[in-house]
Amino acid sequence: MLLLVAAIGCAAWIYLVGFHGGFWITSRYNDLAAPPVRQSWPDVVAVIPARDEAESIGRSIRSLLGQPYGGRLSAVLVDDQSSDGTAALATAAAAEIGAADRLTVISGRTPPAGWTGKLWALKQGLSRVEEREVAPTYVLLTDADIVYSGDVVARLVARAEAGNLAMASIMARLRCVSFAERFLIPAFIFFFQMLYPFSWVAREDRTTAAAAGGCLLARWTALYEAGGIDAIRGSLIDDCATGALLKTYGPVWLGFSPDVVSVRASKTFEDVGSMISRSAYAQLRYSPLLLAGTVLAMTVVYLAPVYLALAGHGDVRWLALASWALMAFAFQPTLRYYQRSPFWGLALPAIALVYLLYTIMSAYQFYRGRGGMWKGRAQANLSGFR
Repeated sequence: MLLLVAAIGCAAWIYLVGFHGGFWITSRYNDLAAPPVRQSWPDVVAVIPARDEAESIGRSIRSLLGQPYGGRLSAVLVDDQSSDGTAALATAAAAEIGAADRLTVISGRTPPAGWTGKLWALKQGLSRVEEREVAPTYVLLTDADIVYSGDVVARLVARAEAGNLAMASIMARLRCVSFAERFLIPAFIFFFQMLYPFSWVAREDRTTAAAAGGCLLARWTALYEAGGIDAIRGSLIDDCATGALLKTYGPVWLGFSPDVVSVRASKTFEDVGSMISRSAYAQLRYSPLLLAGTVLAMTVVYLAPVYLALAGHGDVRWLALASWALMAFAFQPTLRYYQRSPFWGLALPAIALVYLLYTIMSAYQFYRGRGGMWKGRAQANLSGFR
């Protein structure tokens, strides 16, 4: 039995490293080229949902509206019932860089039944964009903790134009300063890539679809002809739902750029855990069966190799050591991207155990009626479970 477990774990890592879309090769997807010289650039309107974002909104607005972009770049901020002066800080930040005329701030309303808070805020912002006499070519759905640098908006638009894409999205570089962040954040990106290999996202012959909600450039016509935000109104994993929606309309792209950074601080394990558990059970479609399967799979693939490498003998030990080495090897590009020591690769089984515990906690919170908790709102609960 132990030999079988060791063999399954090793076979899983051989498949993941060699045949799973090259998901782990982070540098392959960090390839936004310099924007070409153009006589005209398409209009872009950013829509920013913001709920109690006083710590980051000023930096975010200044970085976005200060981007060197050859076309019209404006923003609609939806103040989602903040209590910390988010709207006033956003307005002041735009004024500081002479961009007050390019920022529209609207007061968000309470989400109706069936809507998550972020998607309802986006809906209100997009409705304001829809009222314009001339529709933009693109809408940039971005978060209030995202800071832009360089000419990344122009690069992203150029990528969308060159490929006639329905969507181009960038996985923001998440903050990785506190011990909790250093321990858990690189793995968050690694596991996301494993679930949604970026190369498969871009392939039209693959159904795999995903996006990163912090920076998602959508073609206006594609978003609305695909059904609009209304079509995914109750989704907790809204970025991936948006990516899947837009892939039904046309080609999509998802990649990295160091010029798109999240400055949201997660100083404690509780902070990072809240981010993980908010949507982990939704990822499993609220299925106890899928949860049990996930526990079993992660035990065999991540945890058993450590135990068998230390306590096993003969072929069992060698297979387990091979599994541990392969997972540490696959983790290296993500660790380099986050400028972390390669020795963190050896800790991936321990990190995976923490993620597994947070996934179980996500299910527990769901059955308590506190699923999808974010900034005081429980957005997934038993009343909406089908």
